[in-house]
Amino acid sequence: MATIERFEDLKIWQEARVLANLTYRVSSLSNFQKDFVLRDQVRRAVVSILSNIAEGFERNSPKEFVHFLSMAKGSAGELRAQLYLSFDQNYIDKKEFKELYDKVTTISKMLSGLMSYLQNANLRKKNYQVTEPEALYQRIIKQRIKVNNP
Repeated sequence: MATIERFEDLKIWQEARVLANLTYRVSSLSNFQKDFVLRDQVRRAVVSILSNIAEGFERNSPKEFVHFLSMAKGSAGELRAQLYLSFDQNYIDKKEFKELYDKVTTISKMLSGLMSYLQNANLRKKNYQVTEPEALYQRIIKQRIKVNNP
């Protein structure tokens, strides 16, 4: 595993960036853009995922990184709930819902995996280096996520 030097090199951050851009695109369409409260809340949640991964990495402390990853995971749950509401209000169709839901669920699983990995790595603050659990990520990404029809 290669040592990660910048948060931009984290696969999980890259996936969150893709999700953020897709979410912004979808929330700019049709009636979704007119519901300012829900649109802004959806956007805040997805931005929180991306930002907390970056901020936690920049703290240079395994304990703080895990804390910020946990906040990102909470925001992922918030986004999933908001996707249901967006679908229920007919702001997104079933295909958009599934695409966004699958992406955020995959990111949530990656966050859990990275948190577990960091907690079990017995990292010392002085020699702290971040690596990602690539094998775990590959299993998560390859899995087909089954979404219950909303």
